[in-house]
Amino acid sequence: MTAPAIEIHDMTVAYHRKPVLWDIDLILPEGKLICIVGPNGAGKSTLIKAALGLVPLASGKVEFYGQPYSRQRHLVGYVPQRESVDWDFPVTVLDVVLMGTYGRLGWFRRPGETERRWARQCLEQVAMADYASRQIRQLSGGQQQRVFLARALAQDAKIYFMDEPFVGVDAATEQAVVRLLRSLRADGKTVVVVHHDLQTVRHYFDHVVLINMRLVEAGPVEEVFTAANLQNTFGGRLTILEEAAEAVRTGNRSS
Repeated sequence: MTAPAIEIHDMTVAYHRKPVLWDIDLILPEGKLICIVGPNGAGKSTLIKAALGLVPLASGKVEFYGQPYSRQRHLVGYVPQRESVDWDFPVTVLDVVLMGTYGRLGWFRRPGETERRWARQCLEQVAMADYASRQIRQLSGGQQQRVFLARALAQDAKIYFMDEPFVGVDAATEQAVVRLLRSLRADGKTVVVVHHDLQTVRHYFDHVVLINMRLVEAGPVEEVFTAANLQNTFGGRLTILEEAAEAVRTGNRSS
């Protein structure tokens, strides 16, 4: 039997001895578009950072296809939040995308023409090939996000983590991201996205993880993304719940 793409067992994460995630047990299937949803401070970004070893675990373990991340690093791509990046660093768009090839090259090989061709192909997939020589700081927010998506594509991973890729981008970039996600799914990739827009969950994703420091529920969107589960996730935050209810109604009307 093939191991799931991602298995999280008994994950607890604490900052300065204050727990931010409690006892998370989660199995995520291969080849799905998966979103992580919850209120601010629920631990959504922490969940993927802990899975990637970017923040330490107080307890628990994470496995990718049955192995720890240290052994499967080459299979995993990561797109961080755009605001967490130093965009003033003097580097070109092509150089940023080439960084995605370093994991396969190792520490002592430099990217060659093969890697440059591959990086340009990745830029073409996100409609940024014409900007290859542009300094990254000269781009708009949406363009910067596309470049980071291209860098992840350059890793040629099997599993992708994306932290709020739709935040601060224009409508054209959002649709470009959606097309890219669907293309990755068609290629059998697994994509895990921290997401905040409840109204698009049913339209963009196959599988949803609802968390609020603890796991509330996880599974196929049509089964898990319900008003009752959203109530349990967001509590009495009425504005958010109104949006959630509208998202559910919209999803029920859609084909």
